[in-house]
Amino acid sequence: MFEHNNPKQMYATTILSVRRNNQVAIAGDGQVSLGNTILKSNAKKIRKLGDGSIIGGFAGATADAFTLFERLESKLEQYPNQLMRACVELAKDWRTDKYLRRLEAMMIVVDKNISLVLTGNGDVLEPEDGIIGIGSGGNYALSAARALASVDNFSAKEIVERSMIIASQLCVFTNNNIIIETL
Repeated sequence: MFEHNNPKQMYATTILSVRRNNQVAIAGDGQVSLGNTILKSNAKKIRKLGDGSIIGGFAGATADAFTLFERLESKLEQYPNQLMRACVELAKDWRTDKYLRRLEAMMIVVDKNISLVLTGNGDVLEPEDGIIGIGSGGNYALSAARALASVDNFSAKEIVERSMIIASQLCVFTNNNIIIETL
């Protein structure tokens, strides 16, 4: 994951994505913290990209994440219907560009076919099981989602919702004001 170098910058959040039965759901909590202070409880850290067929979520510095979303949007215009290629090109820029490589954020991006994690280290990772968690509560949500995925009757949306609630009960930087998008 990434390191928090500036204690006065906003970082903490939880983003979770689950792919199951031809559905993908991505969820984010609404809490924005500055150190130990909650600044906002209803932030939207999930957004649709491109023509609405891609959903992205971010953990890390907000301004950095918005910069990365803008760059990803331009890569998606350059490589339409090629999410993997657009993400690889963004990761190359993120790692090599003098300005971009100082950005501190992680992203989850999904479309109907693929789920990816993007990092400032140049990583573009696809999970083996279709479940991704990032941010301060990411491992709590990821663990809960993996456990819930073993229950056959839960949809991807139900799994992310229940898992985010569990993460909000364990991580002080995650709240239960959850926004969920599905494809």
